[in-house]
Amino acid sequence: MYTGLWPVLSALVLQSELIPRGTRTFVFQRIFLVFLILGTLVGVVVIAYMLYTAYVYRDGEGRSDDGFDPPKLGELPVGGGGGRKLVTSFTLSVVIVISLISWTYGTLLFVEEGPSAEESLEVQVEGYQFGWEFTYENGHTTDGVLRVPAGEPVRLRATSADVFHNFGVPELKVKTDAIPGQRTDTWFVANETGNYTAQCYELCGSGHSYMTAEIVVMEPDEYRAWYANTSNSSSSS
Repeated sequence: MYTGLWPVLSALVLQSELIPRGTRTFVFQRIFLVFLILGTLVGVVVIAYMLYTAYVYRDGEGRSDDGFDPPKLGELPVGGGGGRKLVTSFTLSVVIVISLISWTYGTLLFVEEGPSAEESLEVQVEGYQFGWEFTYENGHTTDGVLRVPAGEPVRLRATSADVFHNFGVPELKVKTDAIPGQRTDTWFVANETGNYTAQCYELCGSGHSYMTAEIVVMEPDEYRAWYANTSNSSSSS
């Protein structure tokens, strides 16, 4: 396929109302739910048809004579409907599989792209042996503590000052590599206020297990009041 079509296809898929929007947790829950429901339906249909076939074509006394004349050895079977059942089942399978792949692709595109930069709070994340430093849009820097507003998209741009690290917050379903000399982007939305723990998930040295940071999710008004009092300086909170 001509590569120039990919941006167009991606835009069309992302604009579809079928694509779930919201936090990463919400999106992944919807993916799991769709696969669970579809898998259950397929399983029920397959097992029901298997049991039906086993009952109708069972052997033994008491079986009603439905006019079925089994072919003799060496005789080609007839009366199979010209393969209509095979064509129908194959067509339905193709439609279901292609639809599921398209929907999943569009959903994961949204997870990959995330909200636009204009509607997101951008924070620079730098890992070092053995801690995390966060720099806000106004230049304010904190060490070991990241404050964000609840219910609003936060975009992280991660890098490393020394070796490979990996920034992750399991409760917020966010995880990205921190690589020296590179920037990797990820995003999240925390709907509930409270404190969360960020950890390094890349073995980076003797202090790896102690390389944590605190994510403080605040009420939007409280966060804006705190942010208004920050300046282009370093802080530990």
